[in-house]
Amino acid sequence: MENNLPIRVKAMCLFMHEGRVLVANGNTLRARSEECKAEPGNFYRAIGGTIDFSETSEQGVRREIREELGSEIEDLELLDVIESIFEYEGQQNHEIAFLYKGELTNVDILRLDIFHVVEDTYEFDAEWVAIEQILNGEIPLYPAAAYERLLR
Repeated sequence: MENNLPIRVKAMCLFMHEGRVLVANGNTLRARSEECKAEPGNFYRAIGGTIDFSETSEQGVRREIREELGSEIEDLELLDVIESIFEYEGQQNHEIAFLYKGELTNVDILRLDIFHVVEDTYEFDAEWVAIEQILNGEIPLYPAAAYERLLR
């Protein structure tokens, strides 16, 4: 399958607290502009997004978390670099994701089960889900990775 989409480079972060991990709920994903092709789907993904040109993955993940969660990150640690080739909305996609873990400085987020995130082009609910639900396959988390190792 051929297309002209560029390879996307992303920076994402896992935040863990009391046996849960903060993720974006794909079922609540909504486009806010015509340029955004986001459609809701039965998946969850790590929080973060596309790295801007001339930005390192660390700078990108810090910016994305400030934009999406209104928080800085402490104890940031690179866990893995994941290459994914997948189909989404009938289109083949290719991504390279730098997956980090860290601690949120905005501790108010730790007390919320679900909160709504609004960006320029899309919106979604971020929620704390039980790590066990990811490890037992009940919740599909993307990018696909060895979460048995990364979430322990």
